[in-house]
Order: sequence, then structure tokens, then C-alpha cells
Amino acid sequence: GSSRIWRLAPARDGLSSAERAVRACTSASPIMSLQKCRAGWEKLEADFQLLQETHKIYRQKLEDVNTLQAACSSSIQKQTRSLKKLKYSLQGCKRTASLEEANLIQQIDAHIKERQNVFLDMEAYLPKKNGLYLNLVLGNVNVILPTNQAKFAYKDEYETFKLCLTIILLLGAVTCRFVLHYRVTDEVFNFLLVWYFCTLTIRESILISNGSRMKGWRVSHHYVSTFLSGVMLTWPDGLMYQLFRNQFLTFSIYQSWVQFLQYYYQSGCLYRLRALGERNPLDLTVEGFQSWMWRGLAFLLPFLLFGHFWQLYNAITLFGLSRHKACKEWQHDRDLP
Repeated sequence: GSSRIWRLAPARDGLSSAERAVRACTSASPIMSLQKCRAGWEKLEADFQLLQETHKIYRQKLEDVNTLQAACSSSIQKQTRSLKKLKYSLQGCKRTASLEEANLIQQIDAHIKERQNVFLDMEAYLPKKNGLYLNLVLGNVNVILPTNQAKFAYKDEYETFKLCLTIILLLGAVTCRFVLHYRVTDEVFNFLLVWYFCTLTIRESILISNGSRMKGWRVSHHYVSTFLSGVMLTWPDGLMYQLFRNQFLTFSIYQSWVQFLQYYYQSGCLYRLRALGERNPLDLTVEGFQSWMWRGLAFLLPFLLFGHFWQLYNAITLFGLSRHKACKEWQHDRDLP
């Protein structure tokens, strides 16, 4: 009992044993923290040296990659020129060739076409000069993505971007058509259309540079859409604009809805074709047709045809407005001297 009383009794300095332990740790903590900091610094120094060596190796590898890229590009150009000359020579040999020789020439032609497709796949991973449009927008910047993973990620992000903007445009058109009847909100909506189609043309040009087999009519359609959206954006408010406004906004609602349906149809077809190994993973549209595609197309085709006829109706309406007596936005033949 006495020992227990002695443990609980305060010391001569008025502090308990717990308080003395805390004071001892507090007085020793600066030395302990300094030792820990020194050990941490030494560990960081060792990691930094390793990082420097790794970065040095990385820069050397980059130099090696650039050298290999230049060598591959030069070899592809030489091969392409040689194949063109060979193909031209074979065309001349066809005139006097026997049956056996004609079969040989046909086989060589087939191999030349196959070789050209291989070169296209190789060039998708090699730096090259941008086209005129990308040069005007981005400058002479290398837009070739180095790996398949990066290419697929960019393509998926492009498709997600289209889907999200289609939904936003659908909501914006509904709002302008039925809720906000102001010119300012119409300009915001039209500006969003211009920005959307401009962004699509840039992204699609980058995808084509990275090996996507997107058809030219698709990109050309977006160029035209950008121009027409700019016309709607700069169209001054007046009688002619108000006469066409509701029709245009209603058409925009319908178009966004059809694009939403088309996105899911195209993505479903491409997913099945890629799983069968019949399509490039960077393809964005379905080229060709198979019997099983009727299942979704039979539902989608009437909406697409109706949309095309609606576009024709829009063109006829605009032509009629351009001939209207109160029209002052377009120049008429009668206004010319």
C-alpha cells in the first residue's frame, strides 16, 4: 500500500511523473527532429541523384527516338518514290506482257497497294507537317500522339465531347425556343454552335493526322456548318430574323435529338465491328454495311430522312425570305444599278 501511495504522491518539484516525462520529451524533441530532418534530407538527396540519372537516360532516349523517327520518315519517302516509279514501269510492261507476265504484274500491283497501306500505318506514329488548317490554327506543332493508348484516349474524349455538347445544344435550343425569347440568348446559342463546329474541325484534323480514316465529306460538312452558324450569329435582329428564328430553333432541337440517337447507333456498330477485328480502333463512322445493322438503322433511318427534307425546307424558306420586300439583310438583283 505504501508503494502505491508513493507512486501517486507528487515529487519535490511539484510535478507528477507524467508531467516530467512530457517535459523530458519536449526538451529532447529539437534534437530528435533535427536528426529526422537530416535523415530525410539524405534520403531526398539520394532520390534526387537517382532522378537526375533517370532524366538523363530519358533525354538520351528521346534523342534516339528522334533519330529513329527521322530515319523511318526518310526511308518511307524513298520507298514511296521507288514504288511510284515501279508502278509506272509496270503500266508500260502490261502492253506487251504475256499471260504469265500479266499475272506477275497483277501480283506486284497488289503487293504495292498493300505496302502503301503499311506506310500509312507507319506514318501515323511519325511526326509530319500539319495540313493547312492545323497550321493556321495551331502552327507547326507536332500533333502525332506517340502511343496507341494516347490515340484511343483522345478518340474517346472526342466522342464524349460530341455527346456532351449535343446534350447542351439540345437544352440550349429548347430554352431559347420556349423560355427565353431574347436576342442576347440567341447570340449565346449561336456562338456556342460556332465554337462547337470549329472545335470539331480541329479535333477531327488531329484524329486524321493520327491515322483515323474519317471521310472528307464529314469534315467538309462541319466546315460548312461553322460558316452557316456564323451567318446566324451575325444576322441582325429584325423582321426576317424573327420570321426564321422559331423554325431554326425547332430544327436545332430535332437535329440534336437525331445526333444523340445516331451517336448510340454508331458507337454500337463500331464496338461490334472492333470486337470482330473488322475496323480500325480510331474509326469514328461505319463504312460499308452488314445485314445485322438493319436492326438499329430501321429505327433511325426515318429520322435521318426527315431531317434532310427539313434542311431542304429551311433552304426554301431562306430563299423566300431573301426575296421578301422587307428584306434588307441580303442584296437583291433589283438593288443593283
